[in-house]
Amino acid sequence: MLQETTTIAPAGSSNAEGLQQMGFADMLQHMDIVGYVVLATLLIMSAMSIYWIIFNFIRNMRLRGSSDRVINTFWETSNAQDAIRFMEEQRNSEPFSKVALDAAQAAAHHQRHEGSRLVESLNRSEFVDRALRQAVTRESMKLEGGLTVLATVGSTAPFVGLLGTVWGIYRALLRIGASGQADIGAVAGPVGEALIMTAIGLGVAIPAVLGYNFFVRMNRVTNNKLDTFAHDLHDFFATGSRVGEVTVKS
Repeated sequence: MLQETTTIAPAGSSNAEGLQQMGFADMLQHMDIVGYVVLATLLIMSAMSIYWIIFNFIRNMRLRGSSDRVINTFWETSNAQDAIRFMEEQRNSEPFSKVALDAAQAAAHHQRHEGSRLVESLNRSEFVDRALRQAVTRESMKLEGGLTVLATVGSTAPFVGLLGTVWGIYRALLRIGASGQADIGAVAGPVGEALIMTAIGLGVAIPAVLGYNFFVRMNRVTNNKLDTFAHDLHDFFATGSRVGEVTVKS
């Protein structure tokens, strides 16, 4: 009499097959529309963050190398017209030269209108001071370009990844309810998607936060140097000499 034999697959092999569904490639194959939207959002946020990190890094490195050169050249040039001509030759993104040009133009404009109501309402010092304040504010705003994006990405990317995490767990619970079994094969895919979304969200947020803090610190140093230069420019164009400069009288 022949006996029927039933082959039972070991549980370890089914678990191994289930764990293979937790990879990134399997996630892309089995992801639904919500998962794709979350992933696309994180990728867009990452691209924006990387762009502004690279852009601000290059800009700050340029400023770090050119600021002292521009300032020293302005003060070391004996002829004011040559100094102004040098400032005009600087690139548009160079803030120190633009502040100096605004101060020079304000002083020249005030001098051309001597005897007018403009001169009567604002003296030379006040007129130059107002121009410098506007110039410093304008250039400081330019330095902050992209920082809002970095701050937004750093603060929201973890929550976008968390949305993918919650949705993946929800899908895992649906599969458990549909199959009636809570084995690894039923939940591996959605749980793997949830974990990957969490990791991607953190991977997008951490560089953005680090970049934001780094550039805020660098902008603070640049703004302090810009304010100091603006005060010296005000004294120079308002009184004709820089504070601390010794004028030799013949």
